Amino acid sequence: MSKTKKILIAVSSLLLVFSLVNIARTFLGDYAEQQKIEELTKVWEKGSDKGGGDAFPSLLFNKADEPVILPEFRELYERNSDIVGWLKIDGTRIEYPVMQNPQDAGYYLNHDFDKKENKGGLPFLDEHSRINGSDILLIHGHHMKSGWMFKDLMKYKNESFYKEHAMFQFSTLYEKEEYEIVAVILSKVYRKSDDVFKYYQIENVSTPAEFDSYVQNIKKLALYDTGVTAQYGDKLVVLSTCEYSTEDGRLAVIARKLR
Repeated sequence: MSKTKKILIAVSSLLLVFSLVNIARTFLGDYAEQQKIEELTKVWEKGSDKGGGDAFPSLLFNKADEPVILPEFRELYERNSDIVGWLKIDGTRIEYPVMQNPQDAGYYLNHDFDKKENKGGLPFLDEHSRINGSDILLIHGHHMKSGWMFKDLMKYKNESFYKEHAMFQFSTLYEKEEYEIVAVILSKVYRKSDDVFKYYQIENVSTPAEFDSYVQNIKKLALYDTGVTAQYGDKLVVLSTCEYSTEDGRLAVIARKLR
């Protein structure tokens, strides 16, 4: 065997080993992430069981008429006070805590619940949303190839899936809430100079007219007609993730709090 062939075989072997190591590392990382999420879900469900399974909506008060953290959140909140809610969509893998770090808006792009670096991060509330003070709650989440985080939102491209999953649960620390979907849209992250509707610029929505305009623009972009709309006074949740059919593409699911 020639020296050149031996070198090629050695290089190919090294590349194969490197690839296998990377695959194994990715698999183990995904598995560890899955285990962490399952552990958080068990903590959530254990607290929910202690609360007696209250029907929606549920808002508890103490003797001073101040809201009390729901039982399902208490252990999680003691562990990490950045938690602001819990999102669950039946028929998907989406069942996660929703986070917001007051000092760093993008912190949970790459950190897990215990504040350890993690490429998958966790769903998190936009810096311009306040859980108890905003009409529009914009929640960001990664579109992970492994299927975790917000990848399952892609299922809403199909109207048939929407029809069977037209509602989802998003609970805050103090109240259990359900939402019905208003629209599913495809959009993108535009340049600042682009004169076009940007669903993620919620800081520009404060008056009744601005809110109604926001909803109208959402409906124009809708992939299909849900028959549901929203008006000023409704609370919206916008679930946003990357969508790869176009550069800087985004898919968003917009829903209103059940009246």
